[in-house]
Amino acid sequence: MTRPPERQGGAPRRGGRPRPAPRRRPLDGARLTAYDVLDGVSSRDAYANLLLPQLLRERDLEPRDAAFATQLAYGALRARGTLDAILTGLVSRPLTELDPRVLDLLRLGAYQLVDLRVPSHAAVDTTVALTRAIVGTGASGLVNAVLRKVAAGGDRAAWLAALGAGGDERLALATDHPRWIVEAWRDALGGDDELEPALLADDAAPEVHLVARRMERAALAEESGGSPGPWSPYAVRLGGGDPGRLAAVRSGRAAVQDEGSQLAALLLARAPLEGPDEAWLDVCAGPGGKAGLLAALRPGGVRLTAADRAPHRAELVRRALAGEADVEVLAADGREPPWAPGSFDRVLLDAPCTGLGALRRRPEVRWRRTPEDVPALVELQTELLAAALASVRPGGVLAYVTCSPHTEETVAVVGTAAARDDVEVLPVAPLFPEVPGIARGDFGQLWPHRHGTDAMFMALLRRTR
Repeated sequence: MTRPPERQGGAPRRGGRPRPAPRRRPLDGARLTAYDVLDGVSSRDAYANLLLPQLLRERDLEPRDAAFATQLAYGALRARGTLDAILTGLVSRPLTELDPRVLDLLRLGAYQLVDLRVPSHAAVDTTVALTRAIVGTGASGLVNAVLRKVAAGGDRAAWLAALGAGGDERLALATDHPRWIVEAWRDALGGDDELEPALLADDAAPEVHLVARRMERAALAEESGGSPGPWSPYAVRLGGGDPGRLAAVRSGRAAVQDEGSQLAALLLARAPLEGPDEAWLDVCAGPGGKAGLLAALRPGGVRLTAADRAPHRAELVRRALAGEADVEVLAADGREPPWAPGSFDRVLLDAPCTGLGALRRRPEVRWRRTPEDVPALVELQTELLAAALASVRPGGVLAYVTCSPHTEETVAVVGTAAARDDVEVLPVAPLFPEVPGIARGDFGQLWPHRHGTDAMFMALLRRTR
């Protein structure tokens, strides 16, 4: 018996010649890049704000595609909790039992449907194509079925109603924050009046902030096309773009730095001092942003020492201070410093923290951090602050800074130090009369919804005689 010609991509043509296999459309570059960011965060604990720019440079996407990839990656990472709540009811087994790649693809597709309202055929078809290429044909059927259910459920408002959550749980889902962070922000804000606006501002894509270190701010604004920042006399704000392409940034005359971080350095420089002003210290200086601004702010003849426990971070500080005179960079643990007690007139301690104040720039951190991280960080902060106070001479000042508003990392840590009989708390707000709403008692607190900055906490302490 004669066998029919074997099919290769379709029914045979007359004469027995097979049709050519249908061409698959190339994968969507923006969506593939966004997926690679999600995968890097999930599988390697990568930081999106470091990985995404690297991928965009390597792949040379068109500006429109690069912007879409950024929106997709950051948005899906930020909305993970809400997306997982939706997906949980649509998948027959726990999400933790799915192939992690499939789960990231489901999140990527669901974010487009729920938050961006991308037409379902575009969101579903492109995600299924990615799944087929990355995981395999078998998984693409699951992704197709689940995403069609997501699309049928409507937008975020419809899904929130369907999930039926109330109180803090609904606020957490609506603003893409874990519930424990909602509670921590309520405590820091002192109530509910500003809570939802603060959380929503924490979800907005931040502007790029530049700092003019060794040049006039007006010149930096002209070169970058940005506008002067409202609070720091050295700040320029940009609506977008790649600041790394600016000549001023490449040369080190300017740098990328949140305006809140600039105010932290300004706090130390503006603090009233008793006695000489000759030696400044940045205890946890890596990667060098605040140290770079302190070097520019110090009066002539002031020696700046910058230290970081991690050698690779100390090297970043060294690069940030390249070309500066009278600076010393050390790889040293601030809890066991190599310098003698009372060696410095001004000390900055930007302590390691949960980073809850910078969630706009690091969207994955809100799901990576847990309440269990806080006690160990508080212990470290308390030890660093005690050692930093020992480094200040009597009459000298110390600025304690965290990029977190969490009360245990801020008010409580400083309160322990302030209970000593040789420490005096100095009010922060009088040093920033141009910044409204900065006072948190005698301390300073910046907020995204009030100031357009990270949620930076600042306290000022003086060693008494």
